[in-house]
Parts: sequence; structure tokens; C-alpha cells
Amino acid sequence: MAIVCFIRYEIDPFQRDAFREYAVAWGRIIPRCGGRLIGYFLPHEGSNVEAWGLVGFASLADYEAYRARIKTDPEGRANFELARTRRFILREERRFCEVVDEAFGRSAMPA
Repeated sequence: MAIVCFIRYEIDPFQRDAFREYAVAWGRIIPRCGGRLIGYFLPHEGSNVEAWGLVGFASLADYEAYRARIKTDPEGRANFELARTRRFILREERRFCEVVDEAFGRSAMPA
């Protein structure tokens, strides 16, 4: 995994459960379409309107191929439609980050 697509969502805080349903569906769809799902995250404390999704790829070309597949995946299209019709996502932003391998996925050292 060389890059991570960092997705910041502004969500309707009164539709938190709808966003959770949306995220759970991506947990099935993203791997099937070629992405490495790192995770989806709901707000816990502090802001109640920010949620995140992180998906890894070997390259931007792999991301572009994934985007093409996800748009034709029946469950993917249904999940996009769910968000559109229920309007629980108010805003969505994407950033692409380079992974620093030496500082990624490090576990705590035993004492």
C-alpha cells in the first residue's frame, strides 16, 4: 500500500445510524472492488459531524481502476443512492496521502 485515500465526511448528526449502515456496506464493497479498507470512523467525542473513511491503494492507477469498478458494482451503486436519497452526508472531501511505511501499523511494545 503506497497511498491512502483519506475521506472526510460532514454528516447529519441526527442520521449517525444511517452513516453507520453506509460504512458497513462499504466494508463489503471496497475490498471486492480492489481497495484495501483501513476503516470507517464515526465521531465519538468532540465534533459530532465529522466522520472518516480510509482506503489504501498501491498506486493512483489502482485507485482509478477501483473507482471504475465501484461505479458499476450493483451494491456500490445502491450505497451511493442510499446516501443521495437519505442525505446523511452533507459534504465529502478526499485527500491522498503517502504512507510512511516505517511509521505505519506499529503496535505498542510490551513493557
